Amino acid sequence: MASSEEFDLKSNIAGLKKDGITGLKGAFSADWADDMREDMMTAFWEAIQRPGGAVGRGPRRWYVEIHPQNFRGFVDLVTHPWVVGMCAGVLGPDFQIVEIGLDVPFQGAKYQPWHRDFPSPVDTYRDRRITSLAFNLTGVDVTEDMGPFEVAPGTQYDDGRDWKHEMFPDKSKWTRFQERATRKYPSRGDISCRSALTVHRGTEHNSPIARPVLVLGVDAPGAGHAELHDMMVTQDWYDSLPSVARDHLVCRVVETLEPITQKHDIEGLVMGADPV
Repeated sequence: MASSEEFDLKSNIAGLKKDGITGLKGAFSADWADDMREDMMTAFWEAIQRPGGAVGRGPRRWYVEIHPQNFRGFVDLVTHPWVVGMCAGVLGPDFQIVEIGLDVPFQGAKYQPWHRDFPSPVDTYRDRRITSLAFNLTGVDVTEDMGPFEVAPGTQYDDGRDWKHEMFPDKSKWTRFQERATRKYPSRGDISCRSALTVHRGTEHNSPIARPVLVLGVDAPGAGHAELHDMMVTQDWYDSLPSVARDHLVCRVVETLEPITQKHDIEGLVMGADPV
C-alpha cells in the first residue's frame, strides 16, 4: 500500500478540481487487485442470475452493487490514506461512503454516449464545488482492445440543465468532448478519483477478457446520492470496522444480508452509441 509520503495530495486535489479526474499509481499490489477481481466476478455471476440483480449500462455491459463485506479489500480501500485524504480534502471531514459496486464490460460492449452519472447540483455548475467523488479500481491491466474508459477533462463544471435527463449532452455537442477525450489505461493496483459529473464514456470492447472495475461512491453531506443505493452490513462486521471506516459508512445494519435490487439505473445507457 502506498504511504502518505508517496503522493502529493495537494497536487492531486488541484488536478481533480481542474480536470475532474486524478489518480494514484500503485496504491495496492497486483495480488490485492487480483483478489478484488475474483470478488467482483463472483458478485457479478451471482447477481446476473437474479431479477434486478444487475442493470444494463449498454450492450454487454452491466453494473452491480455489492455488499461491502463481500469485498475482502473494502477496509483496505476506505482506510487508504490517499482515499481518505481526497475525500476529506474535497468533500470535507464528514464525507459519506454511499456506494460500492462494479461495472463490467465484456467482449461486444459498444461505445456509450457521452454522459455524466447524475444531474449537476447548483453547488457545482454555479459555485464550482465538487460534492461527490467516484473512485475506480481496475481488475485487469487495461489494453486498447478492452474498451478503455474515456473522459473529457474539465467538463465537471458544465451546466448540463439543457441536456437529456440533465446527464446526456445532445450528439450535436459531442465534438467538444471528443476534442478533449483522454483514454485511461490503468494497471492493477492503481486508483482513479473523479467527479461523476466529468463527462465520460466507455468505449468499444473487443477483447475476450472482461474488464471489471470497482466503483466506490463518496458524498459530501447533503449531496443526496445515498438514496440511490442500499448498502447493508451485518452487526458483527460493522462492529469490527475501524472508526475511520465506520464513522463514514452510510448503510443499514441488518441481521442477515439480503440480495440487492439495483436502484441506480441510467436509462440513457441501455443502448450503445456510435462514436463521433
